Amino acid sequence: MKSIQEIVTQTEFSDEDIIRLLSVTDKNEVEILRQAAFDRATEHLGNQVYYRGLIEFSNICTLDCRYCGIRKSNHDVPRYELEKDHIVSAAVWAAENGYGSICLQAGERRDPKFVDFVIDVLETIHEKTVSETLPNGLGITLSLGEQTLEVYEAWAKAAGNPVGLRYLLRFETSNPDLFDHLHCAPGKHEKGLERRYAALANLRKAGYQVGSGVMIGLPGQTLEDLCKDIRTFQKLDLDMIGMGPYITSAGADMLGEGMMEKKALMRLSLNMIAVTRLVIPDVNMAAATALHALEEDGREQGIRHGCNVVMPNITPRIVRKNYQLYANKPFIEQEPSDSNHYLQNCIEKSGRTVGLNVLGSSVHWLKRVKKI
Repeated sequence: MKSIQEIVTQTEFSDEDIIRLLSVTDKNEVEILRQAAFDRATEHLGNQVYYRGLIEFSNICTLDCRYCGIRKSNHDVPRYELEKDHIVSAAVWAAENGYGSICLQAGERRDPKFVDFVIDVLETIHEKTVSETLPNGLGITLSLGEQTLEVYEAWAKAAGNPVGLRYLLRFETSNPDLFDHLHCAPGKHEKGLERRYAALANLRKAGYQVGSGVMIGLPGQTLEDLCKDIRTFQKLDLDMIGMGPYITSAGADMLGEGMMEKKALMRLSLNMIAVTRLVIPDVNMAAATALHALEEDGREQGIRHGCNVVMPNITPRIVRKNYQLYANKPFIEQEPSDSNHYLQNCIEKSGRTVGLNVLGSSVHWLKRVKKI
């Protein structure tokens, strides 16, 4: 059997290699894996970590995903939708504070009023953030669920920045049975895995840098499932990956199924990040805030295991507590300026520097569209 040291030096990995790396718990092997992933990220992406200022502008959702704290059937959470001026003000603050990009996230809706509202917001953000420092305006990542190709195209046009245009749509798990289990609220099967893949293909057609990801540690999930998830990342030719640990939420429908013990879940999550970095070295990968919900230095550990993006929450604090997809979400009470200072320290402690006033577009995407 090959040693961990031998496996991590490879550039091609068998399924057996991937599963072996995902399973490491020995302290020395864990460190070998971590260092290899960190070095692979440095080799392909450089030393910078990029900000994506997260604006969670609405927790109104039409779907009933069983794992989610803002699902439609959770009647205990106060619903909100930020006014356009509040969203734009947060975006302008990001541009003025060195963020090259923001991420607009909300519960999933497809009604014309919502679609037009997003168009209006995007056009105004672009208009107000074009500057000498950001000649194309802020980079925009959207995380607004499954839409039609026509809607994706309309939003892309409104964003006004084709070199900083991104969309994050997680497929959650590549195991069809597990995926169906996550979306089988009583009497409903609102999402289908193949429809998810079709939506990702439409995003590519519409010109986005395409991002997806999975939850790690789902009840019933195996290492073989996670290996298949990585193979699916490759098959989809993703430009960016956002994934994190599965943490139960008080408003969800899966509490009775429990979750992994925190220390084991953290180890598995970091292993998944590191192995994905080794297998797909040039994609952008976000250090999920959920890592911090497990351990105080969670996002720092994510960076040290190969992540190169963080998503500081710049949502107005007054509504932030009502957008909790999982329990014990951190930084709910922090002001954006406080979060900035904290994150900069985390990034520097991890051995990286903050990439300010740059789009930080995916190297994988830049190669694919022949920009580098």
